[in-house]
Amino acid sequence: MKTALPDPRIAQAQATARELRALVGRLKRLLREKVGIEGLTLSQIAVLIHLDREGTTTVSELARAENVRPQSMGTTVADLQTLGLVGGAPDPGDGRRILLSLTRLAHEKINANRAAREDWLFHAIRERFDAHEQDALARGVELLKRLAEG
Repeated sequence: MKTALPDPRIAQAQATARELRALVGRLKRLLREKVGIEGLTLSQIAVLIHLDREGTTTVSELARAENVRPQSMGTTVADLQTLGLVGGAPDPGDGRRILLSLTRLAHEKINANRAAREDWLFHAIRERFDAHEQDALARGVELLKRLAEG
């Protein structure tokens, strides 16, 4: 009776998944260290990112999205309001609810931060990789885009 040999592609895919997960985490931390929004906590940054991506929302919806208590989210939002990064306005459909959104200052900080991260990555790519490696990296980015499509 023959026993089936393990598929080497499965082992390779598992190893790639493990390495990619760790690599994405390291790159994310490195970008945060090199070019982060100074003076903000991770919770505050998460709120800004959520509002930037999803648009106007309430404290309760933010709390659910970030998996924290509404009271904790209320404190985070209040701090962001004090910094002039988040504004609130009554919900036109239900005046008891306050809809939160990013201020112009927050948009400016987010855009500046994105530009600084891209600039850091641009210089790192140009300095660390030769032309062939840059081409390979560009092809890898296309593959990662497909992976991120879910």
